[in-house]
Amino acid sequence: MIVEDSQVARDYIQFILESDQGIQVIGAVENGLKAVEFVKRQIPDVIIMDIHMPEMDGFEATRCIMETNPVPIIIVSASYKLNDANKTFKAIEHGAVALIPKPVSPSRPDYEYTEKNILQTVKTMSEVKMVKRFPNLQKKAKTTKIKKIEEGIAKRNIKIIAIGASTGGPLVVKQILSGLPANFSIPIIIVQHIATGFTVGFVEWLNKSSSLNVKIASSGEMIRSGHCYVAPDSYHLKVGQNGMIVLNDDPPVNFLRPSISCLFDSVADAYGENAVGVLLTGMGADGASELRKMKDKGALTFVQNRESSVIFSMPGEAIKLGAADYVLSPFEIVQMLSDIAERSDFGRLQPDGAWENKSVGN
Repeated sequence: MIVEDSQVARDYIQFILESDQGIQVIGAVENGLKAVEFVKRQIPDVIIMDIHMPEMDGFEATRCIMETNPVPIIIVSASYKLNDANKTFKAIEHGAVALIPKPVSPSRPDYEYTEKNILQTVKTMSEVKMVKRFPNLQKKAKTTKIKKIEEGIAKRNIKIIAIGASTGGPLVVKQILSGLPANFSIPIIIVQHIATGFTVGFVEWLNKSSSLNVKIASSGEMIRSGHCYVAPDSYHLKVGQNGMIVLNDDPPVNFLRPSISCLFDSVADAYGENAVGVLLTGMGADGASELRKMKDKGALTFVQNRESSVIFSMPGEAIKLGAADYVLSPFEIVQMLSDIAERSDFGRLQPDGAWENKSVGN
């Protein structure tokens, strides 16, 4: 089903979708209120939802649908509009599973890529039969009590945490960062597969809920305590042994740029056993082999469990390769990272609120 207030845009999206014989559009409505009513009568496999609409916007419509008749919802938004980006991530908080930029005109050089991305995203999301609602991290976990990090592992001087995520990842990344304590010292490097143009909004959204300093990584920047660095659009993010961030526009890896594989590979080489690797929900296998490389070099490795993953492909592939030391829920990942940080001497928060600088090189 398509939910879009512009007749032109609605027809255009329908044209793109129906160019694929495997996709049938069963409804196209102009506002969120009509979308909510439609889903009460007939539940589609997937919904494409605009943000700005009369009577009920995409944020409210997503919330209502997810509370009554959960359906995989893809948000379509103009990424260059900050207000749109803010509402887009609010919709993600309420259960939307993916986001795509507004489709471009056929006269644009990137039209073919945009069309392919829309079709692939719809097909992938249609396979998500149950949209998971993750528990509030402030509430008591419903999982079994997790064991503390073993003493041998805990005594390592962990200097960096590398996180990779794809489909369904933004909400999990937010839950992890917002669950970490304000004095969390170990720097975090993140590669999140996200539509081009949405990274700025993603980082702003994370900053609103996290005590850490979340920013888009810059090439040549030195990694610092208490900071979280997110890969920018269209650049691979790597780290060097001297604790410097390296960005490059080398060819895509696993058809992706930025690639989780590139990050994990560089962390394995630069930090060895002084690193933690975390692979979260996502389609495909990006990062799985390199997480195994991290483990082989002595790093501690986590993957997200099936129950909390929107798409279990990436974590599942890592498990098959024997790359995971632990298979955990987002809540458990927070607990483990907090336990590691308590035992780490990477950096300490000083009484004046400043971070004590320590070397992040290996």
